[in-house]
Order: sequence, then C-alpha cells, then structure tokens
Amino acid sequence: MYEKDGEKYFIVDAHSHFWDASKENWVEGKEQFAKGWIDCFYGYHQLGPPETHWDWEKYLKVTPEDFERDMFVEGHVDHAIFQSTYLKEWYKEGFNTVEQNAQLLERWGDKLIVNGRFDPREGDAGLKQLEADAQKYKLKGVKLYTAEWNGDSRGYKLTDPEAYHFLQAAQDLGIKNIHVHKGPTIWPLDKDAFDVADVDHAATDFQGLNFIVEHVGLPRIEDFCFMAVQEPNVYAGLSVVIGGLMHARPKFFAKVMGELLFWVGEDKMTFGSDYNIWTPKWQVEGFVDWQMPDDDQFADYPRLTTASKKKILGLNAAKLYDIPVPQELQLPTSADEAMQPGEELVEDKAGAQA
Repeated sequence: MYEKDGEKYFIVDAHSHFWDASKENWVEGKEQFAKGWIDCFYGYHQLGPPETHWDWEKYLKVTPEDFERDMFVEGHVDHAIFQSTYLKEWYKEGFNTVEQNAQLLERWGDKLIVNGRFDPREGDAGLKQLEADAQKYKLKGVKLYTAEWNGDSRGYKLTDPEAYHFLQAAQDLGIKNIHVHKGPTIWPLDKDAFDVADVDHAATDFQGLNFIVEHVGLPRIEDFCFMAVQEPNVYAGLSVVIGGLMHARPKFFAKVMGELLFWVGEDKMTFGSDYNIWTPKWQVEGFVDWQMPDDDQFADYPRLTTASKKKILGLNAAKLYDIPVPQELQLPTSADEAMQPGEELVEDKAGAQA
C-alpha cells in the first residue's frame, strides 16, 4: 500500500518476473543469444533513475530476499503477478518458468499470483501441459510471447489455427487473462512478430477472455489504441510505458499516456513494474505525483485524477484477478458517487421520522 497526501493506493504489480539469466543457465552454443537477451533488458534498466541502477552481475539473477525487499518491503506492492517467459532455446532451465516462479508461493502465496504460458507450436503435448499447469497452479492467466523462437520457427500469430485451439482450451479451463507481449523487441527476436493486429481478431472471437496487451504495442501506439477502443476485452498493460518512459522520455510518456487515456480509458489500464527490469518503488511514487504537462500540445488529452491513478495502479488488475481489496482502499461505489452533497442527511432524517 502506498499513501501520499492522505490518499491510500492499493498496488497490484500485474507484470513482474523472477528470472534466471545466470551464465550457468545459458545453452551451450547459444550463449550469444542468452547474453544478448539479458543485455537488451539491462539497456532498458538504464532508462530508470540513476540511483536505481544495479550492476550487471546482480541483474542476471536476484534472490528471494531481493524480491521481497524490492516488491513488498520498499516497493509498496500489495499483490504481484508473475508472468512466465520460457526461452528454452537459450536458457537451459528456462528464463522465467512457472515452476521457478511457483517456488515463491510458499513464502508469499497470500500476495502472489503465478501465471503460466503456452506455445501453440507444441501441439497436443502443449495442450496437456497447459491443462496440468492450470490444475496444479490454479492459473488465472498466461503470458504469451508471439515472437519467441521454437526450433526453426521465429514466431506465431494469435490468429493461427493452432493458437485458437490453445485460446479455446484456456477459456475452457477458466484461464481468463491473456497477457500478450506486444511492444519493444528484445534482441534477437523479430520486431514484426510483436505486431498487434492479431490481437484484434482473437479478442473479437474470444469474448470470454481478457487480452492484456503488455507494453501497449510500442512503438505502434496508434495502432494499439485504435484497436483497443473497439474491443471491450482488450486492456493496456503499462509495463515499459511507466518504467521505460516516465523518467527517460517524459514528453513521449505524456503523449503515450494521453493517447491511452483518450482512446482506451482509465478503466482498461493496468500497472506493471516489469520487475526486475525496474523496481516498483520509484514507478509507483512517480506515477502518483505525475500530471499531464500544462502545454498546448497536450491540451486535448484527458487529465488523471486521484481515482484514475488508484484504478491504474491496482484496482483494475484486482478486478481482473478477483483480488480482495480492503474496504478502505476501494473507490466509492456508484451509489455513493451518485449521491449529492447533503442527500445522506435527507435520507437519515427521513429514516428517523419513519
């Protein structure tokens, strides 16, 4: 929980990781790709405030103690959602698998959700694994990397027939939240494999699923916004948007937030620190303090209110994942909001007279 100026914020970090990019985990003969991947992440790490930067060796693999401190002790996070990313072409045991993430459930299961993943190129074996993972970990969501390498394949689309089999299976299993990486590429993956067009088709055909587009399709922000505004089950995941732009590219950050607020709306945006690319503390604090610049070029964008920030920083994700929110951290109900000043006095007086 974060408190500022008398306002309390329930924080859900909806996009975090617990990865293993240590050299011991690099696949022999593929070291250049394993190193290139984490080096690219480390480059993004430099976009945060200088005082938050880590050395490269620490960045390869954090400890459970690091995670606890950075997220729950210092980071203001009430609930975190782990997103799984396998990358077994380059990392022997996987970069960030559901099994690795689930190890921390024993310590923080009351404030941690582990999401799974699937890859439609794995066929029937992949479907069986998804079902097993769903039962074992009670999955509420999955993370998809449509640009992930698999043998000779360098990506897939959500519109592929095989992908539709998996989306249908996820829906049947009660896995309702589909987080899709559609944003900045990471070397050596292909940028075009992160295009957002396939989300449009899938979201229309699977109304029982929520598609959280992580990184909002950057750099294709206009494409994403014009697609998301027409799809009621498409959400904007702000991982990378806040961590990568708020400090390093403040004017571009204002433009991206403005487009998202205008087209997608504050009810369909979720916060994600992208830990451990960045830590959540400075992102939460900075976002609470942030205001749209008072500049003509931003004049036609909506402004964020305190209620807007509470939704984005936690309440929207809590709703998607059925996370209980303490009463004092919830927003007023629609009935409360509809009541005009003084009406409660009239009702109380009427009740007393009755």
